[in-house]
Amino acid sequence: MAKIELAQLLDAGVHFGHKAHRWNPKMFPYIYAERNGIHILDLIQTTEFLKRACDFSKRASAKKQTFLFVGTKKQAASLIALEAQKCGAFYINHRWLGGMLTNWVTIKSRIDRLNALEEQEKINSFSNLPKKEAANLKKELEKLQKYFNGVKGMKKVPDILVIIDQKREIIAIKEALSLDIPIISILDTNCDPDLATIPIPGNDDSIRSIKYIIQNIADSICLGQQNSLKN
Repeated sequence: MAKIELAQLLDAGVHFGHKAHRWNPKMFPYIYAERNGIHILDLIQTTEFLKRACDFSKRASAKKQTFLFVGTKKQAASLIALEAQKCGAFYINHRWLGGMLTNWVTIKSRIDRLNALEEQEKINSFSNLPKKEAANLKKELEKLQKYFNGVKGMKKVPDILVIIDQKREIIAIKEALSLDIPIISILDTNCDPDLATIPIPGNDDSIRSIKYIIQNIADSICLGQQNSLKN
């Protein structure tokens, strides 16, 4: 795991918050200053919270706990998939479907359907069906892959959620809170730190900022897995 340094956070633009008038007053303790109507986050605190999140992730991973990365911003979708796959985590990077956690039985049935259709496609069984029926099944498969491809191997609700954009993923957060699932979350200046188990004050709009934070968490998960194999 790379050493987390202030210069790297600065270079990635992690310190840039939202316009001052859009802030959540609960974020006041994490704000360093206001410049030209923009809030600037305190990167010393960000460094400490990111280290805390990485340590937590490493320990949880060593205990074989499962992670679900949630980030449905279009510009970050491929990044979320890449980092989650790197560390063996699950991910949702298109749209959060209500009940993903709180109505797991129903969601699991859709995942099972996805796996069944992929198996049929793998053995080329669609070719034996009438064209219209085959076309409908392929359309259904593509839709299921879009929403569930990142969780098709998930057998139960995850142990930990990693949230990229609190405002955007508020339904996922509420479901996790109702089930007492710990939440690691990037928090921009318009967010509520009370909704995160481990908050990471940071810019949730910049791809470079998101990438730096998520890469460090993913690397920590990988490190925990390596430690687990040694023991």
